[in-house]
Amino acid sequence: MCLCPSVTHIMTHEEILDQLEDGELRAANPTEDGGWEANLEVKKAILEAFKNGENASYEGIYEGFVDKHNMPPRYFTPEDGVRLVPGGSSVRRGAYVASGVIIMPPAYINVGAYVDSGSMVDSHALVGSCAQIGKNVHLSAGVQIGGVLEPVGMSPVIIEDDCFIGAGAVIVEGILVRKRAVIAPGVVISKSIPVYDAVNEVIRERGSEIPEGAVVIPGSRPMKGEWAKKEGLSMACPIIVKYRDENSDASLELEDALR
Repeated sequence: MCLCPSVTHIMTHEEILDQLEDGELRAANPTEDGGWEANLEVKKAILEAFKNGENASYEGIYEGFVDKHNMPPRYFTPEDGVRLVPGGSSVRRGAYVASGVIIMPPAYINVGAYVDSGSMVDSHALVGSCAQIGKNVHLSAGVQIGGVLEPVGMSPVIIEDDCFIGAGAVIVEGILVRKRAVIAPGVVISKSIPVYDAVNEVIRERGSEIPEGAVVIPGSRPMKGEWAKKEGLSMACPIIVKYRDENSDASLELEDALR
């Protein structure tokens, strides 16, 4: 049981999961200063749901599968406006998927996640627990958006509106990707890896956000130490090589016919 800031009565975790699915509550919310903060009560309710759930068979719906009885996969109808293509995808209880979203198989959207309108979740993509995906975001094939339930105060990964995340990219540990950013295929972004901004010639602090409109590619940097230098060893790192312009926008236009 918990008290959420948008209501005046004590809500059960089931009510909170219902409001998450309706988009009335979110696991993270934008702040007045342009940042984001985790909704602690929502995350506590999700953890409570797992604690109170009992393993149950899903025979007759999903043969051979067993999971918490109160966290079943969601079902969609044409009225929801969501296109969930057959082939092994699943959206878990407590996840919000807006009208106009396309989910290609196999993909998975976990509890507490928020996927806004016009976005595409492509094949083999993961939207982790409580991750927040904005409007018109393209998560390409094999993208991994990390989730976080614990610690409850930690913000999840946030992908703001109009971002393009290339195939096989991995974004974890509460990284914030600002609007219109482009993450090239294969880029790994986490709080343990500094981001090199070759446009502004600065090294962005570990765990810092990806700026609005940044175009990020996979790169490398020399390792410290004489032995590493002798062996020519290097470490992977993200590099901002430019900021979006008209040419970038033209190359990233999504085919309306596919929708």
